[in-house]
This record gives sequence, C-alpha cells and structure tokens, in this order.
Amino acid sequence: MFGKTVLITGAAKRVGRAIARELHSTGANVALHYRDAAEEAAALVAEMNAQRPDSAIGVRADLLQIAFLPELVEKTVQSFGRLDALVNNASSFFSTPLGTIGLAEWEDLIGSNLRAPLFLTQAAAPHLKAARGAVVNITDIHAERPLAGYPLYSTAKAGLLGLTRALAVELAPDVRVNAVAPGPILWPGEDLFDAPAREGIVAATLLKRTGDPDDIARAVRFLLFDAPYVTGQVLNVDGGRSIRA
Repeated sequence: MFGKTVLITGAAKRVGRAIARELHSTGANVALHYRDAAEEAAALVAEMNAQRPDSAIGVRADLLQIAFLPELVEKTVQSFGRLDALVNNASSFFSTPLGTIGLAEWEDLIGSNLRAPLFLTQAAAPHLKAARGAVVNITDIHAERPLAGYPLYSTAKAGLLGLTRALAVELAPDVRVNAVAPGPILWPGEDLFDAPAREGIVAATLLKRTGDPDDIARAVRFLLFDAPYVTGQVLNVDGGRSIRA
C-alpha cells in the first residue's frame, strides 16, 4: 500500500524481517524496530532504501522499558508523517519449567510478549485512529495449546490473544486489531527441539511440513491491507496443526 507507514517490532531477523520485506514490497514505508541486532537492522534498512529511497528507518528500543515505547511511535511519525499500521512481532521464547520461574523470567516473557504490545499499541492508538489503520499481533499455536515446559511463554501468548480481542473492542470502529498464530515455521534453536521432537511437531500438521516466514508475512499483509471487514480474529498459519486433537 504505497505511502502507508508500518512500525514492526523485532524486524531485523527471522519472521520479522520477512514481514518487513513483504510490507515494504507493497510500497509501504517501514520503521524497523530492533534491540540488539543493529548490524542486521542496518543492512535491511540499506537494502530497502536502495530499492526506494527514504522508505525505511531503524529504531532501537528495549521493549521492556515501557517509558520509552512512545518514542518508537514518535520517531516513526517524525520520519514519515503518519502511522497506518503496527505489527507486534518481537518475542522472547525460552523454557520455564514450573518450580524454576522467578521475577526475571516473568518480566522477560510477559514483558516482551504481552506488556509491550499493550503499551506500544496504546501509544500508537491516536495515530492509528487518525489513519483508520490496523494492528496485527503475532501470537502462537501455544496460546491455545500450552507447550510442556513453557508455561510462562504459553500464558503470555494466551494473554496476547485475549489482548487482541480486547483491543479490537476498544479501538473500534476506527482501528482493526487481529492476530496471526504461526505453527512450525522457524525452529528457535538447536538446543530446544531435537530431531525427534521436530519430526513429531511436523507430523502433527495436516500438511506434513514446516512453513516459511513468507507464509506469516503474507498473512500479516492480508490482515493489514486486504481485510477491511475483519477485526478481533486470529488467523492460524500452522499447516493445520491447530485442528488436531
């Protein structure tokens, strides 16, 4: 959507990068949030600006620092003059077996997966309302099907699913709020899921294969720009895994 502006959190790598490239390819201007991935963010910004000058910026922030989240919005608006869409993609993911959970784990997982999307959307709301824009949150299949050993992460994503629906109510009728829930797209790390575990996860999908980050990116694009009568919904992009018992 040429001329529109999108802020994407966690945009320098993995699925976030695919989302950023997909939305940029539509003609949108993009603000790419990152925390530690400065080199990757700079390379992506350079790539996009080579394709279309002054169409991308990088904005650094620690999403756990709530007081600084409005600055992400303001830097985006200062650069492009408007904000039409927000993609809350950034996420922490690690195991927290019951009995090992402390405040640090709570702050990290709840902070990145639930608290930051709430406060960032709140900061962006006036601009999104003015643009009659949209929000897409990236949830997870484990928001509804908790993953053993990951109770806190699963709870945080369940909260984000609930927040998606609540914000759809709060921001209606001006702003649409939806979510995309990925299944097996990119494995989070070699030490988290061994080969048998990965094979079992893929076998539980109807399509018997992993997805691609572009599958998520296209779903986000649809919900932001091509679904004007859709709000408060979760689109599962998981190869059919979510319908299995």
